[in-house]
Amino acid sequence: MKLYDNINEVALSNYGLITSAQASALGVRLKDLIEWVKIGRLEKCWRGVYRLVHYLPTEYDRYAEALATVGKNAMIWGESVLAMHNLAMVNPDRIEVATTHRVRKKLPVWISLVRLQEDFPSDDFNGIRCQPLSAAFRHCHQIIMPQRLAEAIRDAEKKGLLGYSEAKKLKKEFPL
Repeated sequence: MKLYDNINEVALSNYGLITSAQASALGVRLKDLIEWVKIGRLEKCWRGVYRLVHYLPTEYDRYAEALATVGKNAMIWGESVLAMHNLAMVNPDRIEVATTHRVRKKLPVWISLVRLQEDFPSDDFNGIRCQPLSAAFRHCHQIIMPQRLAEAIRDAEKKGLLGYSEAKKLKKEFPL
């Protein structure tokens, strides 16, 4: 039971998710994970990603699951960053996840992989690694209508997601 308590503690701090690599680091064997899936304590999300059955969902679960599925050094990218921050009225059908590592496993259809050639600075939003918001605005300037983008920049500043100077720079770059 102590092993499951360790799994539970790690998963609860990560949107109910635990990877097989994290479990292995805690001394849990794959055999134990499979047993907990069989008895209904865990559910298998994707290859190497498990979720606590008794976890209460939040609006950020899908983003955390996308990162856990892609693997280390992954971050939410582009339009998905704006959606995660609830800005610019975007709701992409796929979550963009960027990584510098090669991903060989088959990913779910709702994840769109972006390959980065070099490390990119990242932010942490509610425990989820993502592209900095200002960089996401710049990345999406040709995808999102200018009026929506300008309004989203103002909203981000009001919500405290962007500092005054960064918001001012963005407003200059994307005037309306």
